[in-house]
Amino acid sequence: MTTEVAVLGAGMHPWGKWGRGFVEYGVAAARAALADAGVEWREVSSIVGADTVRGGYPGYVAGATFAKALGWQGARVASVYAACASGAQAIGTARTQILAGMADVVLVVGADAAPKGFFRPAGGDRPDDPDWLRFRVLGATNPAYFGLYARRRMAVHGDTLEDFAQVKVKNAAAGALNPNARYRKAVTGEEVAASAVVADPLRLLDICATSDGAAALVLSSMDFARRHVAADPVRIRAVSTVTPTYPTTVLDLPDIATDSAAVVTPADGTFRASIARAAYEEAGIGPEDISLAEVYDLSTALELQWYEDLGLCGEGEGAKLLRDGVTAPGGRVPVNTSGGLASFGEAVPAQAIAQVCEVTWQLRGTAGARQVEGARVGVTANQGLFGHGASVVVVR
Repeated sequence: MTTEVAVLGAGMHPWGKWGRGFVEYGVAAARAALADAGVEWREVSSIVGADTVRGGYPGYVAGATFAKALGWQGARVASVYAACASGAQAIGTARTQILAGMADVVLVVGADAAPKGFFRPAGGDRPDDPDWLRFRVLGATNPAYFGLYARRRMAVHGDTLEDFAQVKVKNAAAGALNPNARYRKAVTGEEVAASAVVADPLRLLDICATSDGAAALVLSSMDFARRHVAADPVRIRAVSTVTPTYPTTVLDLPDIATDSAAVVTPADGTFRASIARAAYEEAGIGPEDISLAEVYDLSTALELQWYEDLGLCGEGEGAKLLRDGVTAPGGRVPVNTSGGLASFGEAVPAQAIAQVCEVTWQLRGTAGARQVEGARVGVTANQGLFGHGASVVVVR
């Protein structure tokens, strides 16, 4: 039995601060994906929504919200929440439904209207919530964590402020070519260095913003694709949605302590490295097969870590990979050809779906000025709070 599903359509609502509701953004992205697929809404047998937790009380958040907005037609519905990995888990749910024979065509949608400033927990006392605890006990905002992670890389691997700045320079140049990006302006390393310090050593231009935006995909069985739309479509071959393995010995957001390894031997590799490894194993490929990658660059330093966690280089070699131009446009494995979160900002339920949209366009050869020549295999990497890892392998 095939484990592949076809990507028939991809669509987005441009990222920004538009001041409107997430439903409007999601409907625009869904209609764009349906038009791209050449599929009518009435042909969709299931809709999977990536939850928008700030969009209203539980229930008014995702799947059925978009089904109603597009027009009730009886489709099966599901809603998924996995923090920043929600979109990838929604893709995984849609793929499972297709492979199980429960649906031929599934629409996946994620949209958000994000708050101004950094994300923080909702109000109320929740002492069993690690995200609530790290804000209340430590006062550790997301940028504070990003700064600590950057300091760790500087101390352990010798990364420099100039290395971090060059990640932003690379991604801003790509974002300037992307009509869906919020920030469409190239920057220099000097401009990054001159921007305000947010969480030392990281500057304002080292850290992604919060944004409004939406992304959607139309997925189908291979039989449906060949009969109705495309003989040789882009295909999703693997979706990894792993959790950490005890003991976890690398501090990770939002936890404020690691597990003790005094009695139990740690796993071979970190949680973040296991995310892509599981996707590679399912897809039957390795990092040497990758044409391009879309990774979760909450900060410039975190992008360098993903190079290592994806197996594109050895531990501590991420900055060298960047300096050698391997991850730049025209390099051996371009990373964040979309511009990444550096150019888009975070629209939490949409961002993992947007990564697959970019890879889809690249593998089709329709990415315009951002096009990676001869792209055949793409991988995405994403991580949500509370142990939600996600990676998607897309092939042509």
